[in-house]
Amino acid sequence: MSQPKTLFAKLWDAHVVRSLGEDLDLLHVDRLMLHDLSGARAMAELAERGLKVRNPELCLATPDHSISSEPGRALASSEYGERLGGGLRDMAEATGVRHFGLEHPNQGIVHVVGPETGFTLPGCVLVCGDSHTSTHGAMGAMAFGIGSSELVHVMATQTIRQRRPKAMRITIDGELGPGVEAKDVILHIIGHLGVAAGTGHAVEYAGSTIANMSMEGRLTICNLSIEFGARMGMVAADETTYDYLRDTALAPKEAAWDEALAYWRTLVSDEGAVFDREVNIDASEIAPQITWGTSPGLTLAVTDNIPTPESFAEAELQQNAVNALEYMGLNAGDAIAGTKVDRVFIGSCTNSRLSDLRRAAAVAKGRRVANRVTAWVVPGSVPIKTAAEAEGLHEIFLAAGFEWREPGCAQCVASNGEVIAPGERCVSTSNRNFVGRQGPGARTHLAGPAMAAAAAVTGEITDLRNLAPLEEEA
Repeated sequence: MSQPKTLFAKLWDAHVVRSLGEDLDLLHVDRLMLHDLSGARAMAELAERGLKVRNPELCLATPDHSISSEPGRALASSEYGERLGGGLRDMAEATGVRHFGLEHPNQGIVHVVGPETGFTLPGCVLVCGDSHTSTHGAMGAMAFGIGSSELVHVMATQTIRQRRPKAMRITIDGELGPGVEAKDVILHIIGHLGVAAGTGHAVEYAGSTIANMSMEGRLTICNLSIEFGARMGMVAADETTYDYLRDTALAPKEAAWDEALAYWRTLVSDEGAVFDREVNIDASEIAPQITWGTSPGLTLAVTDNIPTPESFAEAELQQNAVNALEYMGLNAGDAIAGTKVDRVFIGSCTNSRLSDLRRAAAVAKGRRVANRVTAWVVPGSVPIKTAAEAEGLHEIFLAAGFEWREPGCAQCVASNGEVIAPGERCVSTSNRNFVGRQGPGARTHLAGPAMAAAAAVTGEITDLRNLAPLEEEA
């Protein structure tokens, strides 16, 4: 009898074209996604080398990083939008690659567009020149980010050389408490395990908490896998996945759907499959999270106090804490709740889907953004923006004093000029709070959509569970 296999092993083994020795394999790539920052350059290099895109039908390009999110925007609305976004458009047209440009009804952030259109499918190997490609693993796929030279190789050959990572399973069981979102779960995991815990591993998320989580929540979980070093994150496909995919534009149809579904149902970790590392987490112990430092690992429950450098065991971690406190303008031992904020950003490939916007709108409804706070809501794609407007969510945000923007990466990475000013403090639903990530000198606190909305309407980092019911706020 064959040995029980993990989901990861099944996907990897099914895609090996040739073993190159020492755990190095040549893998077939099923899907390639391209965005304006890395994709345009890679496609230009491909053309310069006289190479052709081997399978343009397996590629999808959309501008997101360099474009403006300003209402009524055009490519030229941002400094590099025309050069990078226009370059991606021109190269896509020249090579026959599917392109969702600014005028396309499916334009959006690359890691939002793939799943919601059905371009991302269970069982596929998907790559993109972006570190948060792990997002797509929530669909039961094996997805990871690659470099620019690797992008060229994939476009030319539809293959990639990769060293086989180890397998880790993180099992989260139990019911999440009031106000706790998927973003809190993954921030808790990173803070609990450390930013290097997943290095060299492919991580599968399992357990009752994940099984009961929406597709959007799973996408958020997998999105931040890279933030604790994991090569990829994944969730086995199930009925939640199939319901999400069933009517998407690019998913298989009719008989092809039935055939695909039969295969997808086999893509689960076998009973008795051995993982190189197992981690178990009790969901009831997770509170709403907020980061206090300059990496996603420097996170804490919103009810906690900022740790002292001495509370870290290693000298390097102690110095990192000292540096983070200085950069963030915080004092060790102070409560994180009550910290005044200047900005709030709700968006990014982590938290810009419809359910994210619904949770933020539920907090914003009937309230007003605090004086001196600037708050943005940036939907992850045109379909999400359209659906949100059909539900009237944009009216809730506008009435509360939020700005309602166009789809794109916006203030997540600030590569389009939409930066946070030096010294300004921003509560953001994005995935990284590195030094300068949102602009030189910007101070970023990562949180979920509801926590971010609570910060916007109170003007400070707030435990959203303490917001008084509106009828008591007269």
